[in-house]
Amino acid sequence: MKFLGDPRSGSYQGLTASRNRFGQYMRTRASPVQPRTVPQVNQRARMTTNAAAWRSLTDAQRAGWAALGLSISRTDSLGQTYTLNGFAAYCLVNNNKLDAGDAAISDATAIVTPADLLTVTITLTSAALSIAYTATPLAAGVRLFIWASPQRSAGRKFEGDYRLLSVTAAAAASPSNSLAAYTARLGAPVTGNRIFFSLETYQGGFKGSPFNVSQVVA
Repeated sequence: MKFLGDPRSGSYQGLTASRNRFGQYMRTRASPVQPRTVPQVNQRARMTTNAAAWRSLTDAQRAGWAALGLSISRTDSLGQTYTLNGFAAYCLVNNNKLDAGDAAISDATAIVTPADLLTVTITLTSAALSIAYTATPLAAGVRLFIWASPQRSAGRKFEGDYRLLSVTAAAAASPSNSLAAYTARLGAPVTGNRIFFSLETYQGGFKGSPFNVSQVVA
């Protein structure tokens, strides 16, 4: 939790105080959980690769990423707006590219804003998962990131844990049949459970706004 107060750092009883470039914060003191799942290990390896690649860039290339970062704004949990530093911008673009199957780049690119989806309709049973969307097909060069949650109680109305199922081909037409991808990643859908989905358009290293929707398994 962020707060305004005297500068402090370190741990006392069950709380740890620290700060980052966005301000001071307090958190519960706890030992980190290390499940070391395949996706977790892969993400850590990617960050190691990003850091090594960042160090190998020229000063001019790093300056280009720093300028790009100043053009990318985000909003934190307190509603405060901030921009990215150069390394964060480099990781953002290249992680998106690698997730989409594109090659990483060394030179900063211009910001691309893919058009957001207009509608999403989920057809979900224990034997079928179809994700229909508009506009369809996607625009030239635009792909769709499909994220899904583990199965939840039907009464649940919120979700914060999404896993990447797949990324469509460029200009793919609706619908996307995602049962095999979901089953392989999160298990077969069980009748009566709710699954949350988040869909993001993608182009050139950048994503559009997420379209979130949920559906109970019929």
